[in-house]
Amino acid sequence: MATSWGTVFFMLVVSCVCSAVSHRDQQTWFEGIFLSSMCPINVSASTLYGIMFDAGSTGTRIHVYTFVQKMPGQLPILEGEVFDSVKPGLSAFVDQPKQGAETVQGLLEVAKDSIPRSHWKKTPVVLKATAGLRLLPEHKAQALLFEVKEIFRKSPFLVPKDSVSIMDGSYEGILAWVTVNFLTGQLHGHRQETVGTLDLGGASTQITFLPQFEKTLEQTPKGYLTSFEMFNSTYKLYTHSYLGFGLKAARLATLGALETEGTDGRTFRSACLPRWLEAEWIFGGVKYQYGGNPEGEVGFEPCYAEVLRVVQGKLHQPEEIQRSSFYAFSYYYDRAVDTDMIDYEKGGILTVEDFERKAREVCDNLEDFTSGSPFLCMDLSYITALLKDGFGFTDSTVLQLTKKVNNIETGWALGATFHLLQSLVISH
Repeated sequence: MATSWGTVFFMLVVSCVCSAVSHRDQQTWFEGIFLSSMCPINVSASTLYGIMFDAGSTGTRIHVYTFVQKMPGQLPILEGEVFDSVKPGLSAFVDQPKQGAETVQGLLEVAKDSIPRSHWKKTPVVLKATAGLRLLPEHKAQALLFEVKEIFRKSPFLVPKDSVSIMDGSYEGILAWVTVNFLTGQLHGHRQETVGTLDLGGASTQITFLPQFEKTLEQTPKGYLTSFEMFNSTYKLYTHSYLGFGLKAARLATLGALETEGTDGRTFRSACLPRWLEAEWIFGGVKYQYGGNPEGEVGFEPCYAEVLRVVQGKLHQPEEIQRSSFYAFSYYYDRAVDTDMIDYEKGGILTVEDFERKAREVCDNLEDFTSGSPFLCMDLSYITALLKDGFGFTDSTVLQLTKKVNNIETGWALGATFHLLQSLVISH
Protein backbone atom coordinates (compact mmCIF):
# COMPACT_ATOMS: atom_id res chain seq x y z
CA MET A 1 0.00 0.00 0.00
CA ALA A 2 2.71 2.47 1.02
CA THR A 3 4.61 2.23 -2.27
CA SER A 4 1.57 2.88 -4.46
CA TRP A 5 0.45 5.83 -2.35
CA GLY A 6 4.00 7.10 -2.26
CA THR A 7 4.27 7.00 -6.03
CA VAL A 8 1.22 9.20 -6.39
CA PHE A 9 2.35 11.56 -3.66
CA PHE A 10 5.83 11.86 -5.15
CA MET A 11 4.20 12.81 -8.44
CA LEU A 12 2.18 15.44 -6.60
CA VAL A 13 5.36 16.95 -5.23
CA VAL A 14 6.89 17.06 -8.72
CA SER A 15 3.69 18.61 -10.09
CA CYS A 16 3.71 21.35 -7.46
CA VAL A 17 7.37 22.22 -7.89
CA CYS A 18 7.15 22.31 -11.67
CA SER A 19 3.79 24.14 -11.72
CA ALA A 20 2.77 21.85 -14.55
CA VAL A 21 -0.54 20.53 -13.25
CA SER A 22 -3.28 19.90 -15.80
CA HIS A 23 -6.65 18.14 -15.87
CA ARG A 24 -8.41 15.89 -18.35
CA ASP A 25 -10.40 17.48 -21.12
CA GLN A 26 -13.07 14.88 -20.43
CA GLN A 27 -15.08 15.68 -17.31
CA THR A 28 -14.57 13.24 -14.45
CA TRP A 29 -16.66 12.75 -11.34
CA PHE A 30 -14.15 14.32 -8.96
CA GLU A 31 -13.76 17.60 -10.87
CA GLY A 32 -14.99 20.49 -8.79
CA ILE A 33 -14.43 18.75 -5.47
CA PHE A 34 -10.90 20.10 -5.09
CA LEU A 35 -8.80 22.58 -7.02
CA SER A 36 -5.10 22.62 -7.84
CA SER A 37 -4.73 25.59 -5.51
CA MET A 38 -4.54 22.98 -2.74
CA CYS A 39 -1.04 22.13 -3.93
CA PRO A 40 1.20 22.60 -0.85
CA ILE A 41 3.86 25.26 -1.23
CA ASN A 42 7.53 24.73 -0.42
CA VAL A 43 7.20 20.95 -0.31
CA SER A 44 10.89 20.21 0.01
CA ALA A 45 10.60 19.15 3.67
CA SER A 46 10.63 15.43 4.44
CA THR A 47 7.27 15.48 6.26
CA LEU A 48 4.03 16.90 4.85
CA TYR A 49 0.52 17.15 6.25
CA GLY A 50 -3.07 17.53 5.06
CA ILE A 51 -6.13 18.55 7.12
CA MET A 52 -9.57 17.26 6.10
CA PHE A 53 -12.76 18.21 8.00
CA ASP A 54 -15.85 16.01 7.72
CA ALA A 55 -18.85 18.14 8.77
CA GLY A 56 -21.63 15.57 9.23
CA SER A 57 -25.16 15.87 10.56
CA THR A 58 -24.30 14.57 14.04
CA GLY A 59 -20.79 15.88 14.50
CA THR A 60 -17.71 17.48 12.96
CA ARG A 61 -14.59 15.35 12.54
CA ILE A 62 -11.01 16.29 11.74
CA HIS A 63 -8.49 14.05 9.96
CA VAL A 64 -4.85 15.12 9.97
CA TYR A 65 -2.88 12.94 7.54
CA THR A 66 0.90 12.68 7.71
CA PHE A 67 3.16 11.84 4.77
CA VAL A 68 6.85 11.13 5.24
CA GLN A 69 9.85 10.79 2.95
CA LYS A 70 12.15 8.81 5.26
CA MET A 71 15.35 9.07 3.20
CA PRO A 72 16.43 11.25 0.28
CA GLY A 73 15.55 9.57 -2.97
CA GLN A 74 12.86 7.38 -1.41
CA LEU A 75 9.18 7.86 -2.16
CA PRO A 76 6.99 9.48 0.50
CA ILE A 77 4.50 7.20 2.25
CA LEU A 78 1.25 7.64 4.14
CA GLU A 79 2.46 7.41 7.72
CA GLY A 80 -0.68 7.89 9.79
CA GLU A 81 -3.66 9.92 10.90
CA VAL A 82 -4.71 12.02 13.88
CA PHE A 83 -8.46 11.95 14.37
CA ASP A 84 -10.80 13.89 16.66
CA SER A 85 -14.44 14.97 16.67
CA VAL A 86 -16.99 17.20 18.36
CA LYS A 87 -20.77 17.02 18.76
CA PRO A 88 -23.26 18.30 17.74
CA GLY A 89 -22.73 18.95 14.04
CA LEU A 90 -22.78 22.32 12.31
CA SER A 91 -26.45 21.95 11.39
CA ALA A 92 -27.37 22.16 15.08
CA PHE A 93 -26.16 25.80 14.95
CA VAL A 94 -28.48 26.72 12.11
CA ASP A 95 -29.37 30.05 13.76
CA GLN A 96 -26.00 30.60 15.49
CA PRO A 97 -23.46 30.28 12.66
CA LYS A 98 -20.65 31.93 14.62
CA GLN A 99 -21.09 29.43 17.46
CA GLY A 100 -21.02 26.59 14.95
CA ALA A 101 -17.77 27.87 13.49
CA GLU A 102 -16.26 27.96 16.98
CA THR A 103 -16.53 24.15 17.14
CA VAL A 104 -14.30 24.02 14.06
CA GLN A 105 -11.90 26.43 15.74
CA GLY A 106 -11.55 23.97 18.61
CA LEU A 107 -10.64 21.15 16.25
CA LEU A 108 -8.09 23.35 14.50
CA GLU A 109 -6.21 23.38 17.79
CA VAL A 110 -5.85 19.61 17.36
CA ALA A 111 -4.20 20.24 14.00
CA LYS A 112 -1.87 22.82 15.53
CA ASP A 113 -0.84 20.32 18.18
CA SER A 114 -0.29 17.60 15.55
CA ILE A 115 1.65 19.63 12.98
CA PRO A 116 4.96 21.41 13.61
CA ARG A 117 4.71 25.20 13.45
CA SER A 118 7.24 25.22 10.62
CA HIS A 119 4.75 23.33 8.40
CA TRP A 120 1.58 25.31 9.16
CA LYS A 121 1.76 27.72 6.21
CA LYS A 122 2.16 24.92 3.65
CA THR A 123 -0.46 22.54 5.09
CA PRO A 124 -3.84 22.78 3.30
CA VAL A 125 -7.06 22.75 5.31
CA VAL A 126 -10.40 21.72 3.74
CA LEU A 127 -13.93 21.21 5.12
CA LYS A 128 -16.60 19.25 3.29
CA ALA A 129 -20.12 19.31 4.74
CA THR A 130 -22.53 16.44 4.12
CA ALA A 131 -26.22 15.64 4.63
CA GLY A 132 -26.80 17.77 7.71
CA LEU A 133 -26.19 20.97 5.77
CA ARG A 134 -27.80 19.65 2.58
CA LEU A 135 -31.08 19.49 4.51
CA LEU A 136 -30.90 23.12 5.62
CA PRO A 137 -32.26 26.10 3.66
CA GLU A 138 -29.46 27.22 1.37
CA HIS A 139 -29.02 30.68 2.87
CA LYS A 140 -28.66 29.22 6.38
CA ALA A 141 -26.18 26.58 5.21
CA GLN A 142 -24.13 29.20 3.40
CA ALA A 143 -24.08 31.40 6.50
CA LEU A 144 -22.54 28.53 8.46
CA LEU A 145 -19.97 27.84 5.76
CA PHE A 146 -19.05 31.54 5.55
CA GLU A 147 -18.25 31.65 9.27
CA VAL A 148 -16.16 28.48 8.98
CA LYS A 149 -14.18 29.97 6.12
CA GLU A 150 -13.53 33.05 8.25
CA ILE A 151 -12.09 30.74 10.91
CA PHE A 152 -9.91 29.10 8.27
CA ARG A 153 -8.83 32.47 6.89
CA LYS A 154 -7.58 33.54 10.32
CA SER A 155 -5.77 30.24 10.87
CA PRO A 156 -2.07 29.75 10.13
CA PHE A 157 -2.77 27.04 7.55
CA LEU A 158 -2.92 27.13 3.76
CA VAL A 159 -6.53 27.91 2.75
CA PRO A 160 -7.25 27.02 -0.89
CA LYS A 161 -10.10 28.44 -2.92
CA ASP A 162 -13.41 26.61 -2.26
CA SER A 163 -11.88 25.03 0.84
CA VAL A 164 -15.30 25.08 2.56
CA SER A 165 -18.30 23.62 0.73
CA ILE A 166 -21.15 21.11 0.74
CA MET A 167 -20.31 17.78 -0.90
CA ASP A 168 -22.84 15.98 -3.06
CA GLY A 169 -24.11 12.80 -1.41
CA SER A 170 -22.96 10.55 -4.24
CA TYR A 171 -19.36 11.63 -3.65
CA GLU A 172 -19.61 10.38 -0.06
CA GLY A 173 -20.31 6.85 -1.22
CA ILE A 174 -17.65 6.89 -3.92
CA LEU A 175 -14.93 8.31 -1.70
CA ALA A 176 -15.74 5.91 1.15
CA TRP A 177 -15.50 3.02 -1.32
CA VAL A 178 -12.12 4.32 -2.48
CA THR A 179 -10.92 4.60 1.13
CA VAL A 180 -11.85 1.06 2.12
CA ASN A 181 -10.65 -0.63 -1.06
CA PHE A 182 -7.44 1.38 -1.07
CA LEU A 183 -6.65 0.52 2.55
CA THR A 184 -7.44 -3.17 2.04
CA GLY A 185 -5.23 -3.29 -1.06
CA GLN A 186 -8.07 -4.11 -3.45
CA LEU A 187 -7.22 -1.33 -5.89
CA HIS A 188 -3.67 -2.45 -6.63
CA GLY A 189 -3.23 -4.38 -9.84
CA HIS A 190 -6.04 -5.26 -12.24
CA ARG A 191 -8.00 -7.90 -10.31
CA GLN A 192 -10.84 -5.57 -9.31
CA GLU A 193 -11.75 -7.95 -6.49
CA THR A 194 -13.30 -5.15 -4.49
CA VAL A 195 -15.73 -4.90 -1.58
CA GLY A 196 -18.87 -2.81 -1.40
CA THR A 197 -19.44 -0.16 1.25
CA LEU A 198 -22.46 0.79 3.34
CA ASP A 199 -22.40 4.11 5.19
CA LEU A 200 -25.20 5.11 7.57
CA GLY A 201 -25.05 8.70 8.74
CA GLY A 202 -27.53 10.78 10.66
CA ALA A 203 -29.34 12.33 7.70
CA SER A 204 -28.39 10.12 4.74
CA THR A 205 -27.19 6.64 3.84
CA GLN A 206 -24.98 5.47 0.96
CA ILE A 207 -24.44 2.17 -0.84
CA THR A 208 -21.56 1.67 -3.29
CA PHE A 209 -20.16 -1.40 -5.03
CA LEU A 210 -18.50 -2.49 -8.26
CA PRO A 211 -20.99 -4.49 -10.38
CA GLN A 212 -19.66 -7.71 -11.91
CA PHE A 213 -22.67 -8.62 -14.05
CA GLU A 214 -23.97 -6.93 -17.18
CA LYS A 215 -27.52 -7.52 -15.94
CA THR A 216 -26.87 -5.18 -13.01
CA LEU A 217 -25.67 -2.43 -15.34
CA GLU A 218 -28.71 -2.88 -17.58
CA GLN A 219 -31.23 -2.78 -14.72
CA THR A 220 -29.69 0.06 -12.73
CA PRO A 221 -31.63 3.36 -12.79
CA LYS A 222 -30.08 6.34 -14.51
CA GLY A 223 -27.82 8.31 -12.22
CA TYR A 224 -26.79 5.32 -10.06
CA LEU A 225 -23.65 4.51 -12.10
CA THR A 226 -20.42 6.49 -12.38
CA SER A 227 -17.05 5.74 -13.99
CA PHE A 228 -13.52 6.79 -13.08
CA GLU A 229 -9.96 5.64 -13.63
CA MET A 230 -7.33 4.76 -11.05
CA PHE A 231 -4.15 2.67 -11.10
CA ASN A 232 -4.61 2.26 -14.86
CA SER A 233 -7.99 0.59 -14.30
CA THR A 234 -11.46 1.87 -15.12
CA TYR A 235 -14.12 1.37 -12.45
CA LYS A 236 -17.84 1.65 -13.16
CA LEU A 237 -19.45 1.94 -9.76
CA TYR A 238 -23.01 1.53 -8.59
CA THR A 239 -23.48 4.27 -6.00
CA HIS A 240 -26.39 6.18 -4.53
CA SER A 241 -26.99 8.45 -1.56
CA TYR A 242 -30.46 8.45 0.00
CA LEU A 243 -31.07 11.79 1.69
CA GLY A 244 -33.56 11.49 4.56
CA PHE A 245 -32.74 7.82 5.18
CA GLY A 246 -29.97 8.35 7.71
CA LEU A 247 -30.55 6.97 11.21
CA LYS A 248 -31.75 10.20 12.83
CA ALA A 249 -33.81 11.31 9.85
CA ALA A 250 -35.46 7.87 9.93
CA ARG A 251 -36.28 8.33 13.61
CA LEU A 252 -38.16 11.52 12.76
CA ALA A 253 -39.99 9.82 9.88
CA THR A 254 -40.95 6.90 12.13
CA LEU A 255 -42.15 9.14 14.95
CA GLY A 256 -44.24 11.17 12.53
CA ALA A 257 -46.50 8.18 11.93
CA LEU A 258 -48.35 8.69 15.24
CA GLU A 259 -48.78 12.09 16.86
CA THR A 260 -50.88 13.30 19.79
CA GLU A 261 -51.85 16.85 20.69
CA GLY A 262 -51.20 17.99 24.22
CA THR A 263 -51.01 21.17 26.26
CA ASP A 264 -47.37 21.60 25.19
CA GLY A 265 -48.03 20.97 21.50
CA ARG A 266 -47.40 17.89 19.35
CA THR A 267 -45.85 14.76 20.82
CA PHE A 268 -44.42 12.09 18.55
CA ARG A 269 -45.10 8.56 19.76
CA SER A 270 -43.94 5.10 18.74
CA ALA A 271 -44.29 1.41 19.57
CA CYS A 272 -40.48 1.34 19.47
CA LEU A 273 -40.29 3.26 22.76
CA PRO A 274 -41.17 2.32 26.36
CA ARG A 275 -44.79 3.18 27.22
CA TRP A 276 -43.76 5.40 30.14
CA LEU A 277 -41.24 7.48 28.19
CA GLU A 278 -41.77 11.23 27.80
CA ALA A 279 -38.74 13.16 26.54
CA GLU A 280 -37.28 15.81 24.26
CA TRP A 281 -34.98 15.27 21.29
CA ILE A 282 -33.09 17.79 19.14
CA PHE A 283 -32.30 17.05 15.50
CA GLY A 284 -31.11 19.59 12.96
CA GLY A 285 -31.50 22.38 15.48
CA VAL A 286 -35.21 21.60 16.05
CA LYS A 287 -36.60 20.33 19.37
CA TYR A 288 -39.17 17.51 19.30
CA GLN A 289 -41.39 16.10 22.05
CA TYR A 290 -41.58 12.31 21.87
CA GLY A 291 -42.57 9.31 23.94
CA GLY A 292 -44.07 5.86 24.13
CA ASN A 293 -47.60 4.88 23.18
CA PRO A 294 -49.38 4.17 26.50
CA GLU A 295 -52.47 2.65 24.88
CA GLY A 296 -50.90 0.69 22.03
CA GLU A 297 -48.69 -2.31 21.49
CA VAL A 298 -44.95 -2.24 22.04
CA GLY A 299 -42.22 -4.64 20.97
CA PHE A 300 -40.44 -5.73 17.85
CA GLU A 301 -43.39 -6.58 15.59
CA PRO A 302 -45.31 -3.28 15.95
CA CYS A 303 -42.03 -1.34 15.91
CA TYR A 304 -40.87 -3.08 12.74
CA ALA A 305 -44.20 -2.27 11.09
CA GLU A 306 -43.53 1.41 11.81
CA VAL A 307 -39.98 1.54 10.45
CA LEU A 308 -40.95 -0.60 7.46
CA ARG A 309 -43.19 2.20 6.22
CA VAL A 310 -40.14 4.45 6.06
CA VAL A 311 -38.17 2.26 3.63
CA GLN A 312 -40.47 -0.19 1.86
CA GLY A 313 -40.60 0.41 -1.87
CA LYS A 314 -38.46 3.55 -1.68
CA LEU A 315 -34.97 2.18 -2.38
CA HIS A 316 -33.58 0.44 -5.43
CA GLN A 317 -32.69 -3.23 -4.85
CA PRO A 318 -29.83 -4.45 -7.06
CA GLU A 319 -30.00 -8.24 -7.06
CA GLU A 320 -26.22 -8.61 -7.25
CA ILE A 321 -25.63 -7.32 -3.71
CA GLN A 322 -26.93 -10.60 -2.29
CA ARG A 323 -23.73 -12.26 -3.54
CA SER A 324 -21.30 -9.42 -2.82
CA SER A 325 -19.04 -8.62 0.14
CA PHE A 326 -19.71 -5.39 2.02
CA TYR A 327 -18.01 -3.28 4.66
CA ALA A 328 -20.40 -1.30 6.88
CA PHE A 329 -19.52 1.60 9.14
CA SER A 330 -20.81 4.73 10.91
CA TYR A 331 -24.13 4.00 12.68
CA TYR A 332 -24.10 0.35 11.60
CA TYR A 333 -20.90 0.06 13.61
CA ASP A 334 -22.03 2.21 16.52
CA ARG A 335 -25.27 0.33 17.17
CA ALA A 336 -23.50 -3.02 16.93
CA VAL A 337 -21.02 -1.79 19.55
CA ASP A 338 -23.79 -0.40 21.78
CA THR A 339 -25.39 -3.85 21.98
CA ASP A 340 -22.11 -5.80 22.43
CA MET A 341 -22.40 -7.53 19.06
CA ILE A 342 -18.89 -6.40 18.13
CA ASP A 343 -15.83 -5.06 19.93
CA TYR A 344 -15.38 -1.29 19.83
CA GLU A 345 -11.72 -1.44 18.83
CA LYS A 346 -11.68 -4.55 16.63
CA GLY A 347 -15.09 -4.45 14.95
CA GLY A 348 -16.40 -7.78 13.75
CA ILE A 349 -18.42 -9.78 11.25
CA LEU A 350 -22.23 -9.92 11.44
CA THR A 351 -25.10 -11.08 9.28
CA VAL A 352 -28.27 -9.13 8.61
CA GLU A 353 -30.06 -11.70 10.75
CA ASP A 354 -27.82 -10.77 13.69
CA PHE A 355 -29.22 -7.24 13.61
CA GLU A 356 -32.78 -8.57 13.54
CA ARG A 357 -32.10 -10.96 16.41
CA LYS A 358 -30.71 -8.17 18.56
CA ALA A 359 -33.58 -5.87 17.60
CA ARG A 360 -36.08 -8.48 18.79
CA GLU A 361 -34.19 -8.94 22.05
CA VAL A 362 -34.14 -5.21 22.79
CA CYS A 363 -37.64 -4.35 21.58
CA ASP A 364 -39.39 -7.25 23.30
CA ASN A 365 -37.85 -6.23 26.62
CA LEU A 366 -38.36 -2.49 26.42
CA GLU A 367 -39.65 -2.06 29.94
CA ASP A 368 -36.62 -3.77 31.45
CA PHE A 369 -33.92 -2.73 29.01
CA THR A 370 -31.55 -0.04 30.22
CA SER A 371 -29.56 1.89 27.66
CA GLY A 372 -27.95 5.24 27.12
CA SER A 373 -30.29 5.72 24.16
CA PRO A 374 -34.08 5.28 24.35
CA PHE A 375 -34.01 4.93 20.54
CA LEU A 376 -32.03 1.66 20.57
CA CYS A 377 -35.02 -0.53 19.68
CA MET A 378 -36.06 1.82 16.90
CA ASP A 379 -32.53 2.14 15.55
CA LEU A 380 -31.89 -1.61 15.41
CA SER A 381 -35.27 -2.23 13.82
CA TYR A 382 -34.64 0.47 11.24
CA ILE A 383 -31.19 -0.92 10.38
CA THR A 384 -32.77 -4.34 9.90
CA ALA A 385 -35.54 -2.95 7.69
CA LEU A 386 -33.10 -0.79 5.72
CA LEU A 387 -30.86 -3.77 4.94
CA LYS A 388 -33.61 -6.31 4.22
CA ASP A 389 -36.59 -4.42 2.87
CA GLY A 390 -34.76 -1.33 1.68
CA PHE A 391 -31.63 -2.57 -0.09
CA GLY A 392 -32.78 -6.18 -0.44
CA PHE A 393 -30.06 -8.05 1.45
CA THR A 394 -30.86 -11.56 2.68
CA ASP A 395 -30.76 -12.72 6.30
CA SER A 396 -27.49 -14.53 5.64
CA THR A 397 -25.68 -11.59 4.02
CA VAL A 398 -22.34 -11.11 5.78
CA LEU A 399 -21.20 -7.61 6.71
CA GLN A 400 -17.74 -6.61 7.88
CA LEU A 401 -18.26 -3.98 10.57
CA THR A 402 -15.23 -1.72 10.75
CA LYS A 403 -14.16 1.61 12.17
CA LYS A 404 -10.55 1.55 11.02
CA VAL A 405 -8.53 -0.30 8.39
CA ASN A 406 -4.78 -0.44 8.97
CA ASN A 407 -5.33 2.06 11.80
CA ILE A 408 -6.88 4.63 9.43
CA GLU A 409 -10.50 5.77 9.85
CA THR A 410 -12.95 4.48 7.26
CA GLY A 411 -15.29 6.94 5.58
CA TRP A 412 -14.73 9.31 2.69
CA ALA A 413 -11.97 11.59 4.07
CA LEU A 414 -8.95 9.59 2.95
CA GLY A 415 -10.59 8.84 -0.38
CA ALA A 416 -11.09 12.56 -0.85
CA THR A 417 -7.45 13.25 -0.09
CA PHE A 418 -6.34 10.43 -2.35
CA HIS A 419 -8.42 11.69 -5.26
CA LEU A 420 -7.05 15.15 -4.74
CA LEU A 421 -3.64 13.68 -5.55
CA GLN A 422 -5.10 11.62 -8.40
CA SER A 423 -6.67 14.69 -10.00
CA LEU A 424 -3.50 16.74 -9.67
CA VAL A 425 -1.16 14.20 -11.28
CA ILE A 426 -3.53 12.85 -13.92
CA SER A 427 -1.50 14.27 -16.80
CA HIS A 428 1.67 12.60 -15.55
